[in-house]
Amino acid sequence: MIKAVVTGHTRGLGAAVAAQLLARGIAVLGLARGHAEGGEGMEQASVDLGDGAALAAWLQGDTLRRFLAGCDTALLVNNAGVVSPVGPLAQQDPLAALRAATINVAAPLALAAAFVQAAPQAQRRIVHVSSGAARNAYPGWSVYCATKAALDQHARAVALDADPRVLACSLAPGVIDTDMQAEIRATPDARFPLRQRFVDLKEGGDLVAPSQCAAALVDYLLGAGFGQQAVDDLRN
Repeated sequence: MIKAVVTGHTRGLGAAVAAQLLARGIAVLGLARGHAEGGEGMEQASVDLGDGAALAAWLQGDTLRRFLAGCDTALLVNNAGVVSPVGPLAQQDPLAALRAATINVAAPLALAAAFVQAAPQAQRRIVHVSSGAARNAYPGWSVYCATKAALDQHARAVALDADPRVLACSLAPGVIDTDMQAEIRATPDARFPLRQRFVDLKEGGDLVAPSQCAAALVDYLLGAGFGQQAVDDLRN
């Protein structure tokens, strides 16, 4: 039996990944501030991943362990993430930077540890949704680049732990047509000088639909070769 935990499952790529998993008969526990429509096989927990104290309180409960009980393979998709704050340091809201670091780094790292400990008998697979920004620096994206790079290093270090029953990959999914892309296109050039590049991707029809990306991501996550690369790109 396979069960999956997906963060940020209420919209965008997270919603599409949850739908893909459910369509394949895999039960899903979705973690987000809000709730999705749900359906058979879907369980949801309201938790603000940007609130460290709230996440800590949730992790001290038994929801994760109870949900994963009895599964042979457990999946964790650390999908939730934010691109804000965007801009040079002089224009960044420090509290937004703190929240971004909590959502993008602290939450997935804490969830990864809790997830592994909650299903000690299962094969456990962790995918961090990373970004090309983890591997290339961009002006205005110092917080986003740094937080995504942290996920890459986390997966590399997990691989060095050499537990054959705990596999992790920090996976860049490509450029997807989501609300985050709309937010990027709406950012003033003064804050993000590369904005036009993302406008051109949208206008050129080069953004990937969330459903298409999710299908490829779930195929990758369930594939026999998962974990052979600690850091990878879904477009490879």
